[in-house]
Amino acid sequence: MKTKRVFWIVLDSFGVGELPDAADFGDEGSNTLAACAATGRLNIPNMISLGLGNIEGVSCIEKAPAPKGAFCRLNEVSRGKDTTTGHWELAGIVSEKPFPTYPNGFPQEVIDAFKEATGLEVLCNKPYSGTQLLLDYGREHVETKKPIVYTSADSVFQIAAHEDIYPLEKLYEMSEKARAILQGEHGVGRVIARPFKGEYPDYYRTSGRHDFSLVPPKDSALDVLMQNGFATIGVGKIYDIFAGKGVSETYRTGPNNIGMERSSELQKKDFTGLCFINLVDFDMVYGHRNDAEGYANALSEFDAWLGGFMEGMEDDDILMITADHGCDPATPSTDHSREYIPLLVYGKGVKAGTDLGTRKCYADQSKTILEMFGITESDTAGESFWKEIAI
Repeated sequence: MKTKRVFWIVLDSFGVGELPDAADFGDEGSNTLAACAATGRLNIPNMISLGLGNIEGVSCIEKAPAPKGAFCRLNEVSRGKDTTTGHWELAGIVSEKPFPTYPNGFPQEVIDAFKEATGLEVLCNKPYSGTQLLLDYGREHVETKKPIVYTSADSVFQIAAHEDIYPLEKLYEMSEKARAILQGEHGVGRVIARPFKGEYPDYYRTSGRHDFSLVPPKDSALDVLMQNGFATIGVGKIYDIFAGKGVSETYRTGPNNIGMERSSELQKKDFTGLCFINLVDFDMVYGHRNDAEGYANALSEFDAWLGGFMEGMEDDDILMITADHGCDPATPSTDHSREYIPLLVYGKGVKAGTDLGTRKCYADQSKTILEMFGITESDTAGESFWKEIAI
């Protein structure tokens, strides 16, 4: 059966158990799915029916006696556990060197370059929890008009600013200047604009967050699809992660419910190609805040939506559900975790119940998507498993 549309959904940070090298990253024992299941709040009958519990190594949820989908877990080859590294590998670009991180804050040369480019002094310059940051620095920022620069365990340069002090356009302009500085040796994966509003102590983040990623160093599967005349629609932060490279159409969405609504709308759209969707709340709102119950509830809400989405699929549609890394909400760390990611594949053209075991590389997914559209030759990483699951 010829494939017309692929809906590729990334549940941001939905890991299914520690990778063999997890201890190298301080993540031994991490299992995001198990942490959610342990809350007793996880209600995901649709993903279970597709084979989530049948994936190798998954023992915390029930198995489907006759899975409706193909399923597997995938190993990460890239040396990292962040959003950019994960998505790039999904799309066929393996990062052999990790992006730089700054556990002690950014070196003076970076801060000096930022000051020179913007004409502004900065506050903080250290790793920080985003919500605690606003309590500790928000009032001083409002009084001094100094932007708050901070990082995390990830390769990020984050700039927080009150929208009454620096409107979004000004914050984005600062972020673009930072992105221009942070190249080469200091080429962090993302510069993130973090706007907020409110009055002390009730500051709150707004929906104007914007990520400024490095441009991928080579073509991904998205570029290959575009070069062959297929649509590549990005929903959520996909455009930002790839710095627009290889994305033909984009819809920024914010919270999960908006991303799901947009995905349902796009399901009614006539196109031929890929719709690549990121749902960020699992990671940003629940994983990083160690809110296992909230994470489980969010997965349950996604699963409830998923039932209707599956019913709305056309005969020549393929649905793929995966992740980009882990973020176990039950460990002391609030950072990402080095885990296997799941993959569920569903559609009339997919052999139900196919167990693909453990795959060597995230990029096997995009290599398979290329073959779904008849593209068997490309320089992207990964090995296709389309012949194993195609009807």
